[in-house]
Amino acid sequence: MLEYNIKLEGKTVLVTGAAGFIGSNLVKRLFNEIKDIRIVGIDSITDYYDVNIKYERLREIEEMAPKSQEGAAAWTFIKGSIADKELIDNLFASYRPAIVVNLAAQAGVRYSITNPGAYIESNIIGFYNLLEACRHSYDAPSEYLGVEHLVYASSSSVYGSNKKVPYSTDDKVDNPVSLYAATKKSNELMAHAYSKLYNIPSTGLRFFTVYGPAGRPDMAYFGFTDKLRAGKTIQIFNYGNCQRDFTYIDDIVEGVVRVMQHCPERKTGEDGLPLPPYKVYNIGNNSPENLLDFVTILQEELIAAKVLPEDYDFEAHKELVPMQPGDVPVTFADTTPLEQDFGFKPSTPLRSGLRAFAQWYARYYGCGDKK
Repeated sequence: MLEYNIKLEGKTVLVTGAAGFIGSNLVKRLFNEIKDIRIVGIDSITDYYDVNIKYERLREIEEMAPKSQEGAAAWTFIKGSIADKELIDNLFASYRPAIVVNLAAQAGVRYSITNPGAYIESNIIGFYNLLEACRHSYDAPSEYLGVEHLVYASSSSVYGSNKKVPYSTDDKVDNPVSLYAATKKSNELMAHAYSKLYNIPSTGLRFFTVYGPAGRPDMAYFGFTDKLRAGKTIQIFNYGNCQRDFTYIDDIVEGVVRVMQHCPERKTGEDGLPLPPYKVYNIGNNSPENLLDFVTILQEELIAAKVLPEDYDFEAHKELVPMQPGDVPVTFADTTPLEQDFGFKPSTPLRSGLRAFAQWYARYYGCGDKK
């Protein structure tokens, strides 16, 4: 296992996408466990999905964040886009983050087919702005040592139409099947170049199908629940012959927090030039689930939480349809490097995670079992 070389206590951490599913859970986890941490969150609060869920996440952070630390706010939220270069430059100048965790992105495979511009703006231009800000942080006054570690979200989608499973970070990822995947692979390439040229320690994390309470409404488990509750038909792609490596939100956050505390070490190569302090890890459950089995478990947990009645006719509300453009038949993470370097392997069972989601859904939407 690697030894941690970054202490989070007393540091300023920038979390982009702080109102998002992963970002908000990360912020809450850091406030719960790290002493004297200061967190600056930024999010553009787009209407890609229900903004009320985003504001609810921010409300929960506001309630738990320490009110002040040595005269400085422990939690600062900025509504804005990382694609706004002036805003990002001013943010770095004002708050001088030691660690940057980039979770801001335009997500979704299908949305990228009809709205490609949103992906270029957020995922490419926005990430470039962050890389430039990290680069110039080393030119700041001497009391600010610059960004110690850039951690950023990539995606299992970079594996595209790869046939070999499980997916390894050693595999080639040069055949994306969606623009979303292409932008995430571009992030990895850009981070590698900046690590090489400017010695910026960076770690990319390829997330696999993240789910859980207060998640993204555009994800299958959430969308299925909405439609079933409304009496609509759900479409199961590739006639149910899909497998997904569903990864519970707490496991994702655990992986991020561990990775934040060890940055790739700066080293010099034989040519006297820096070797890029750069790493990429998969964070997945290493246990793909068949989509039909997933739907069965979801419906059982929705009934248990009283979101749906016990006599709900699921067969009448299911439709098996062909594969959609941009989708892949299977995702399956090889998490061996994460286990070897950080002693951690996501392991939350799918039923436990979907139960937590169903119970949250019942509470949030005021239906069923509100315990």
